Amino acid sequence: MTPETTMIQKKNWANTTRRAMTATEIVTQLARLEGWTLRGEGTELAIEKTYQFSNYYQTIAFVNAVAFIAHVLDHHPDLSVGFNRCVVRFNTHDVGSVSSTDFECAARIDAALQ
Repeated sequence: MTPETTMIQKKNWANTTRRAMTATEIVTQLARLEGWTLRGEGTELAIEKTYQFSNYYQTIAFVNAVAFIAHVLDHHPDLSVGFNRCVVRFNTHDVGSVSSTDFECAARIDAALQ
């Protein structure tokens, strides 16, 4: 499909200035998301959550849902996939830290499981 015919509208970050969040902003946002934690340091600072599933099929279905959300938001997490779990890790590489984009994506992934 060409971009003109697709029904999936990707987020356009070209006109959005992203910045690294302050420690206070990160803590405030983490409090709003269940199960997400802060991991790493420096440019590897990220938010992370482990999702548990009953079987491999459910895990891969979740991974596909995450891939769709990441594509639409044009912000792609690191995923670690096992038989019955998936670790999702977000960090905004162009700011070398965590940004509001990471929290927007995390919230959308959580909402997809509701």
